[in-house]
Amino acid sequence: MKTLISTILTAALISGAVLTAPSASATEPLGQQDITIGYVAWADQMPSTYAMKVVLEQQGYHVKPTTLSAAFMWQGVAQGKLDMIAAWLPVTHGAYYAPVKEKVENLGANFTGAHQGLAVPAYLTDINTIDDLKQHADEFEGKVVGIDPGAGLMRLTKRALDQYGVNMKLAASSDATMTAVLGEAIREHRPVVVTAWTPHWMFNRWQLKYLDDPKGAFGSDEEIDTIVRKGLRQDSPRAYCVLSHFKWTPAEMGELLAMNEQPNSDPYQNAKQWVDKHPELVARWTQGCQ
Repeated sequence: MKTLISTILTAALISGAVLTAPSASATEPLGQQDITIGYVAWADQMPSTYAMKVVLEQQGYHVKPTTLSAAFMWQGVAQGKLDMIAAWLPVTHGAYYAPVKEKVENLGANFTGAHQGLAVPAYLTDINTIDDLKQHADEFEGKVVGIDPGAGLMRLTKRALDQYGVNMKLAASSDATMTAVLGEAIREHRPVVVTAWTPHWMFNRWQLKYLDDPKGAFGSDEEIDTIVRKGLRQDSPRAYCVLSHFKWTPAEMGELLAMNEQPNSDPYQNAKQWVDKHPELVARWTQGCQ
């Protein structure tokens, strides 16, 4: 009799454990299905934006990438108008992040080892530090070729020129214009100095070198963090889950950067091809989400 009772109790306990234990195959619900990703039209922003668009669409979301200036991108995610952005921290976007830190959620780094500074073609053997620009400003027509005026990199470049006493104009343009000017100068073997960052496809196409920055005007290496709006976890649980798992290496992002570098390439179609080639990475991003 005691054996029978013991058997019944054991079975009941096992049954209860099965009923109450979390299922290993549990999925996050879709929730709100419209997702908006804000990004600045920089080389490093395109791969992450469109890779996430493709993966989230595979999960059942409708994803709209929206191009904005850095200032409006941060304003949008803080106000809940954008669901996700990618941010260079702690330095480049630090001035944008600090005022809205309590209004957004930082899911951590999706890319580490990001770097920025001033770069020149490797054939300029006499120019190796930012300080060297002072003696060679005329060779560069007194100009540093920059990107969008609202970029954190532009603010840091102005600070660097001041700290080193370099009397050169920082010319605002865009990522596309900067690389076009750089490419033309290299073809003609002329001096040129540009605002630069890694990851960027230009370091794969041309032999470039960063100018040494002994004063640390540009800070140390950074990370690219995934920033989402407050409430995304409750509104779109599965999207939040995927974004929280999103991490990749320089080699993985570099492959998509190189695809986007090709003439007339479509970053969305490139991302589709890239995602199809990396099912193991996508599986890590979506683990426990689907």
